[in-house]
Amino acid sequence: MGALYEKMALDLKLKNFAEATRTRYLRVGRQLAAYHMRSPAELGEAEVKEYLQQVIAAGAGPESLKMQVAGLKFLYGVTLARSEVTKRLPWPKVPQRKPDILSGTEVEKLLGAVRGMVPGMALTTAYAAGLRISEVCRLRVDDLDSKRGLIHVRLGKRQKDRYVMLSPTLLTMLRRYWVQVRPGDGWLFPGRRAKTHLLPDSVRKSLKTAVEAAKLKKRVTTHVLRHSFATHLLEAGTDIRIIQVLLGHASIRTTAHYTQVSQKHVARTKSPLDLLGTKAGKVLG
Repeated sequence: MGALYEKMALDLKLKNFAEATRTRYLRVGRQLAAYHMRSPAELGEAEVKEYLQQVIAAGAGPESLKMQVAGLKFLYGVTLARSEVTKRLPWPKVPQRKPDILSGTEVEKLLGAVRGMVPGMALTTAYAAGLRISEVCRLRVDDLDSKRGLIHVRLGKRQKDRYVMLSPTLLTMLRRYWVQVRPGDGWLFPGRRAKTHLLPDSVRKSLKTAVEAAKLKKRVTTHVLRHSFATHLLEAGTDIRIIQVLLGHASIRTTAHYTQVSQKHVARTKSPLDLLGTKAGKVLG
């Protein structure tokens, strides 16, 4: 793509998109150019649809296809100022699946099976504070406020800062971790190369190995720890609006999506049948 690639990269930065999103959108642009062996600037709606057709034929799922469409709409709508090319591309419908939720026992088993001090503490911190894995990896030592019991999460999703709780148990574990690892360059979880932080992909690989070692049958990802954090708080009686703030959600509806997976809340809800013939059932008339 050459100059067009650089222009798109700049546009993405000016729009303040997250690094991961920028990488995915740029990859879509490169793949489109590679498929047609021509610059996207020379292509029209028919060529774009032909490219998407082969993406589908290659087995892309709904989420992957949605990312492809988003990248193409940005490329043509913003960078090339030719929104008419992708205007009629429909947004793929992505199924809303209920994520697996780990029990407290399963979380303990999983975290205990992680190999390596650095990824182990990173995953423990992710669960303890409900952080996205990218947020955990970018934590700096100065982001921990032990006196106030807070963690400063900088530039999370939508480039917003927030504060989450610093668990006393986590603080004790991090202090032991500090003595053994002595992380340098300010990063709480340093990467293998000097002056870099731990990479999310590295943590994901460690998690996959731990899931196998712990013999868990559920589909576990780093985001499942965040789902489990929110669900466990809800089951412990934490107000949903506090959970919303901790997760950094702009809308309470997003938080409700996390917390509605709580099976314990469903199980605790009494059926009207249970109320018939009882004092409590008088409210039914």
